[in-house]
Parts: sequence; C-alpha cells; structure tokens
Amino acid sequence: MTTTVKKKTPAAALKAAPAKAVHSKPVTPPKAPAAKPGTPLAAAKPPVTKPAAPPHTHPHPHPHAAAKPAAVPVKPVAAVAKPVAAKAPLPPRKHEFKAGDFVVYPTHGVGRIQKVDEQEVAGIKLELFVIAFEKDKMILRVPTTKAKAVGMRKLSTPDVVATALNTLKGRARIKRTMWSRRAQEYEAKINSGDLVSIAEVVRDLHRATGQPEQSYSERQLYEAALARMAREVAAIERIDEPTAVKRVESALVKKAA
Repeated sequence: MTTTVKKKTPAAALKAAPAKAVHSKPVTPPKAPAAKPGTPLAAAKPPVTKPAAPPHTHPHPHPHAAAKPAAVPVKPVAAVAKPVAAKAPLPPRKHEFKAGDFVVYPTHGVGRIQKVDEQEVAGIKLELFVIAFEKDKMILRVPTTKAKAVGMRKLSTPDVVATALNTLKGRARIKRTMWSRRAQEYEAKINSGDLVSIAEVVRDLHRATGQPEQSYSERQLYEAALARMAREVAAIERIDEPTAVKRVESALVKKAA
C-alpha cells in the first residue's frame, strides 16, 4: 500500500499578492465634425439654469416664533356737528301781474288773476298765476316764468281801444282766396290777443242789412271775434259785456251808413 503525503504550503504563500496598479488611459471626447465651408455655425446655446427652489415653509408656525401683538380696537371719535345758520327766506318775487288784475290770454281772451299759488310738480316747485275766465267757466294755471312767453298781457290802453273802434269804421278788406285759407287767417288774428287785429276780423265779417247772409263758419268766427273784443272793452271801461257789444255794433252801423 502506498500513502500519499500532502505537502503543506507555507503561510507566506497564502497571503494575497499585492494588486497591480492599472493605469487607465484618459478618455477624449469625440471630435465634432468639421463644418463644411459656406454653412453658418450653430448658435451657442446658453447654459440652462434651474430656478431656485422656494424656501421651505412650515405649514404650522414654529412654536418658538415670536407672536404678533393683537390689534387694539380704536373707538371712533364722534364728530361734533357745527351749528348751521338758518338761511334767511328769499324775498317774494316781483311780478308784472298780481292778484285781482285783469289780463288777456291770447287763446282765451280776458280773465282775472285770482291768486299767485305755489305747487310742486315732478319734485319741482312752481309759482303759478291762477286765472279765472268767468264767461267760459274755466280756471287756467300759468307758470309765472312763462307768462310773457305765451303772450299773456295787461289790458289795452284807452288809445288802443280808440284805434280799434276806428278800425271798425273802415272798409272791409276781403281777399279773393279760398274760404278755408281766409278762415285760418281770421282764427290766427283772434288768437293773437291783439285788439286791433280782432277788430279787423269783426269789420271784415260783419254783414249789414241788404248784404248776402253769412255762412255758418263765417258767423261763428264773427261772433267769436265780437265777444273777444267786447270783453276787453268792458274790462277797460268798467262796463258790462252787453253794453260793450252795443258800443262795438254802433261803430259798425256808422260804417254802413
């Protein structure tokens, strides 16, 4: 029988041999391809910078952070109202017309002012003349600021009355136009408020004995002009209206004679 004897390796041989240093070659970046002649160079891209991260905030305040002082409520100071001096009332306005005066309103004739009243219309205070027309049983209110604009006037003077009565004695002047047009002219004269113009209508539409009779519309215009003129004459001379009508008609009779 044969026996094999294992040889023991020495302890020094069991120690690892020192590792050999490996020398690595530097890595060179690949070269960019050379630009061909005649081609523009690519623009250099600016370096990309990342935005700074916002500071980290705690959802809850730090327990050791200094607490802000609470706001102290300030009591409002009551304003001291200064005494307002009472305004002196405005002096009453002076008008051309006053209560009790007879006036002539163009479209209604002679009326009498009852009073000067104040009324509020749409939040505006208005001063009004309250005029009564006894013949027509009508009350008219006219703003004092518009009395002149609408043609309201005082009674005519005695000289104007004399001129109007002399106009009645003249010869009638009738235009050779259609009656509808002449009627409009007569109505405009009656509503003008002028006493002499009204006398012209009375003169032109008057029919004496032996003359052709008037039509219905002519008669209406004649009576309206006669009544308008007689009312003003009665108010000026302080006589009643029937007496004033007779005076006007007497002037017309003298013209016919």
